[in-house]
Amino acid sequence: MKENYKILIAEDEEDLCEILQFNLESEGYKVDVAHSGEDALKRKLVQYDLFLLDVMMGKMSGFSLAQKIRKEYELQTPIIFLTARNSENDLLTGFNVGADDYIYKPFSIRELQARVKSVLKRVQTLTPNDPKTELKVGEITVDFVSKRILIGAKKIELTRNEFEIRALLSKHPGRIFSREEILLRVWDNDVIVTDRTVDVNITRLRKKMEPLNGYIKNKAGYGYYFEV
Repeated sequence: MKENYKILIAEDEEDLCEILQFNLESEGYKVDVAHSGEDALKRKLVQYDLFLLDVMMGKMSGFSLAQKIRKEYELQTPIIFLTARNSENDLLTGFNVGADDYIYKPFSIRELQARVKSVLKRVQTLTPNDPKTELKVGEITVDFVSKRILIGAKKIELTRNEFEIRALLSKHPGRIFSREEILLRVWDNDVIVTDRTVDVNITRLRKKMEPLNGYIKNKAGYGYYFEV
């Protein structure tokens, strides 16, 4: 695993920031802290390997900060939300704006350290030539710019939704996405679809990518994930 991962914590509780910083630094990470979303945006965000964002912060929430990181700065850096709220709507909102994981307050330091390590381990398995434009795993190349997938030199003809599902799972290897999360991330908000739609698209996607369809796995009762 890469050494000296750099983490930015955006949390308005200064005492909690100090505790998190101390314990993560004791694990060998380099850690910066910001006490507001506005303060976080003053940093050079591209330098970080992980963002720990408190959901409820002053004027700019962690959700709003995550949206800026994803949309305006176009960064795919993993995001873990820290929150005292555990409603389903908040959870779905978080994943919809690009969360990689959630940690509910109060939490133990050991849980935090384990979650951070797990997320960084997942993204470390990605080895694209350019993390923003291309991902290559075995014979498969996912080109995020041209929106195409190649097996060797052969282009695989996919629908938009099939490509977006494959791209989503590929960017987060090992992370299980429920059908509802996939619907939120891939389909437009004004389109009415059911969970079954996800299954149908993944079935078609697997068929088109045979015999390499084993990369997409299903965990019964939970959802789908990409296995390197």
